[in-house]
Amino acid sequence: MKVHVADHPLISHKLTVLRDERTDSPTFRRLVEELVTLLAYEATRDVRTKSVVIQTPVTQTDGLKMAEPRPVVVPILRAGLGMLEGMTRLIPTAQVGFLGMVRDEKTLQATTYANRLPEDLSGRQCFVLDPMLATGGTLASAIHYLIALGATDITALCILAAPEGISFIEREFEYSSVPITIVLGALDIKLNEKGYIVPGLGDAGDRLYGVV
Repeated sequence: MKVHVADHPLISHKLTVLRDERTDSPTFRRLVEELVTLLAYEATRDVRTKSVVIQTPVTQTDGLKMAEPRPVVVPILRAGLGMLEGMTRLIPTAQVGFLGMVRDEKTLQATTYANRLPEDLSGRQCFVLDPMLATGGTLASAIHYLIALGATDITALCILAAPEGISFIEREFEYSSVPITIVLGALDIKLNEKGYIVPGLGDAGDRLYGVV
């Protein structure tokens, strides 16, 4: 498994505003979209392409286009939905699937309540969107789900992660033959006793959409 922490001053700036408890939901949503687009540049470095020949206004030249089958972007509901626009802005031709997952606040275990994905992901590159990699349970369940459908290359984009979550994913997929990459905006210090990332930014879903 590969872990890449994006190191860019604009990412650090946007993260600082996201962490601030005074940042309102509309600003939070806009900044998440912008931040995810920056992370997507890092996450798509190995996206599959094919060689093509095109005609410019001046001459014929070689180029690259995204290869088939197209990548699949999978936001984990609900908070991952706030990352979708930022990702599809960079790769608008990608297909989009959805996984609805919820974490029990007492056991910290994740369960799936909704699925809108192709039945067969054989040969597909998948980009999973999950703002907070805390305990790692939700992301691990999502990755297992995608592998079971045939996904052959999985990259997770997370705004923040805790070391405990990274360690859990590493242990969970230590012997997996499927390449797994995690791209982060920042790696924080730890989890607290409630399973929240410290210093973190609170509950990403609540801050994106408000408390319901």
